[in-house]
Amino acid sequence: MKKTFLFFFLCLFAFTAMAQEISLIPKPAEMHVGEGKFLFNGKIVICYPEYSDKEIEKVLDNFVEELEETTDVKLKKSTAKKEKLQNWEVTKFSKKGDAHILIYVDESMADEEYKLSVTAKRIDITAAKPAGLFYAFQTLKQLMPRNVMAGVRDESINEWSVPCVFIVDKPRFSWRGFMLDEGRHFYGKEEIKKIIDVMAAYKMNRFHWHLTEDQGWRIEINKYPKLTKVGAWRDSKVCAWGDVKPDGIRYGGYYTRKDIKEVVKYAKERFIEIVPEVDIPGHSQAAVASYPEFLSCDPQNPHEVWLWQGVSNDVINVANPKAVQFAKDVIDELIEMFPFGYIHLGGDECPTYKWEHNAECQALLKQIGSDKYRDLQIHFYKQLKDHVAAKPADKQRKLIFWNEVLHGNTAPLGEDITIMAWIGADGAAKDAAMRGMNTILSPQIPYYINRKQSNLPAEPHSQGYGDETVERVYNYKPMNNIPAELQPKYMGVQANFWTEWVVEPWVVEYLMFPRLAAVAEAGWTPAEKRDYNDFLNRLQGEAKYYNLRGVSYGKHVFK
Repeated sequence: MKKTFLFFFLCLFAFTAMAQEISLIPKPAEMHVGEGKFLFNGKIVICYPEYSDKEIEKVLDNFVEELEETTDVKLKKSTAKKEKLQNWEVTKFSKKGDAHILIYVDESMADEEYKLSVTAKRIDITAAKPAGLFYAFQTLKQLMPRNVMAGVRDESINEWSVPCVFIVDKPRFSWRGFMLDEGRHFYGKEEIKKIIDVMAAYKMNRFHWHLTEDQGWRIEINKYPKLTKVGAWRDSKVCAWGDVKPDGIRYGGYYTRKDIKEVVKYAKERFIEIVPEVDIPGHSQAAVASYPEFLSCDPQNPHEVWLWQGVSNDVINVANPKAVQFAKDVIDELIEMFPFGYIHLGGDECPTYKWEHNAECQALLKQIGSDKYRDLQIHFYKQLKDHVAAKPADKQRKLIFWNEVLHGNTAPLGEDITIMAWIGADGAAKDAAMRGMNTILSPQIPYYINRKQSNLPAEPHSQGYGDETVERVYNYKPMNNIPAELQPKYMGVQANFWTEWVVEPWVVEYLMFPRLAAVAEAGWTPAEKRDYNDFLNRLQGEAKYYNLRGVSYGKHVFK
């Protein structure tokens, strides 16, 4: 049946003389475009298997609701026996009459894979899992007028249709991520939801939430209330650097556990896993200022939430058992709040200066038989990793670290950690893979999309020189020239957004869009199908989507 199905649609679409231009981002793995369109006229019946699980039905319900909210289309749901749905030629089996949209479940397909065929008479969607069905609906919405994906009504449209296509699609990488730093500046849950919506439209599936920094602690931890009472606030809205001095404005904010629950639910409905990051033991001055009596290396000195950019020397005293217990307690609450597979513990740019001048740290270094103070950080992580590994299976999490942990003695951490490669990313990722570790490519250049994306005078103030353009982001080649035996260790790609200079949410959006679309395509589309000029042509329709969605964006690549 599968061969007949494929042959039919290849014959129907592959040789069409006047194929309609389709603009999808990310570009599907395989797509054939035909003439004509499916019109949403009259009563539209959507039919799905009786045995489908509740999650599939929920995806279906959400699509029906979204379509009815943004168009005049009314969909009626109906179920059918699995045996009838296996025969794609049968149309008159729905309890409500002819079926116009048919959902099939093919358990041989990958979790995020889907097939979508549109003819003038019918739409057929095949997937194995809810995620695949969700991505099929994302593609279907992109094939319609832009207001549908944006989630807003457009009363000027009087005909709703989808062009005839046949798509077989699945992602190149399993990890397609975006990281937002809210330690330096805080934007709030409505902004996070807006970002998650656009990520879902581009079939991205990991939101890495950087929630702690020297300049602020942004998540409520029940056992340590001072983290938000003290650590979430500082006496300068700007992060000072060079000629920019602290402005004295009381600034801050944090997410309550209720907020976190709301955002987690929102992300799960869009098949995005949240990866919370608590950056320890470095980048932790806000935590140290909250509990200096056991977190600091010099509790006799004053400590405050940092007002500056750069890297603070005020790191956690990893030799204090109370500090180790603190980290374990925080991890325990993160596990409660985030029912996903990963937790990020940072590990980047951790100065050892205060450890070198602390008697407890000096003694611990001698105890573990090392003369490298960096190994205190690895010893600290080993205790946290063992703590997580001892939990029941449903409470265990995989740990992610920035690639600086490769500089220490990583042997005690084992191969079951994930390295997020940012500095010297290609080399660091290959190093991690050769050591047996999974790795995620997040190169500082060009995937740090907080950096200026053009050198035009109107570009908001941020880092960089304006040469991390959309084209440069797009043309980065992940996993380039990597031996076949190492490729399974490459989980995917991620764009990062650091917020030292970015105070307002609109600037976050301006700098991340449309470059996030370029990263999304790198994560999804086969390498041989990617071409910048083709992407640039397809990108032109996104300006309308961004405007309807209410997000700011860099306009210089739009014609």
